[in-house]
Amino acid sequence: MSEKQVLAVDYGASGGRVMLGGFDGASFTVSELHRFPNDPVKLGDTMYWDVLRLYFEMKQGIVKSKAYGAISGIGVDTWGVDFGLLDREGRLLDNPVHYRDGRTAGMMEKTLKMVGRDPLYELTGNQLMEINTLFQLMAVKERRPELLERADALLLMPDLFQYFLSGAKISEKSIASTTQMMDMRQGKWAFGLLETLGLQAGMMRDILPGAVRTGSLRPEIRKELGVPAMEVIAVAGHDTQSAMAAIPAREEDFLFISCGTWGLFGTELTEPVISEMSKKFNITNEAGLEGKYAFLKNIIGLWLIQESRRQWIREG
Repeated sequence: MSEKQVLAVDYGASGGRVMLGGFDGASFTVSELHRFPNDPVKLGDTMYWDVLRLYFEMKQGIVKSKAYGAISGIGVDTWGVDFGLLDREGRLLDNPVHYRDGRTAGMMEKTLKMVGRDPLYELTGNQLMEINTLFQLMAVKERRPELLERADALLLMPDLFQYFLSGAKISEKSIASTTQMMDMRQGKWAFGLLETLGLQAGMMRDILPGAVRTGSLRPEIRKELGVPAMEVIAVAGHDTQSAMAAIPAREEDFLFISCGTWGLFGTELTEPVISEMSKKFNITNEAGLEGKYAFLKNIIGLWLIQESRRQWIREG
């Protein structure tokens, strides 16, 4: 039996899994407890994430862990950029919208007219893509401003799931760095940018570094699932950064490819690179664990294959 066991919940854009990790003081073991699809849901003209189903699947993984003894902690990572809005009572105002939804069409161009392409990249260090959180929020402001008026907290997807588990409303740094709303050099929300764009700063939660305890599993979840208390940990919330932390490289200078729905191609650095050259090639910076940064490019990955397979299944 391992001396310490933890659960890792990994949500990707096409599927998810709950993994059991053990450490006996000398070596690690990893095993899969539960795997499930992550299918978007189209309702009307909007594409949503099925967030309640994803939460249900996470709880199924927790239930399956009971057969393996005491679990000391649980952490969640997800894809980047997407979010949920909570009201003052902590209730979800709307299902989180999928980054491939069409609501952001034209929003990047409108935003750049207000703040400028060069200043935005210089501040955030993020690759300019229409799916980024900033442009999604601008779409919400334009089409559903009442949601922002009622929003007390904006939580990125891994932060939303850990809130479901512990009740803590926080923003973990690696996932915050995917939004195009974080000052990459300072590691803080770019409140001046939000003010310029008319986005309320009050809904942004404090940014915390990865690998910190945010609380314990809610009592009502423990009662429902029949499990003892376990700590909830804000791991590197962006799945790319959790993957990067696990790269077994011994050298300081290496390249990585993290391949899923997206393919992420890049390297690990000790500080962000925000220069004329990186801006020219639209390369992104993301915060990782232990003061590290990923300097990378988003490329298409397996999305075309995944969507083709999904369509062929529909056709029988």
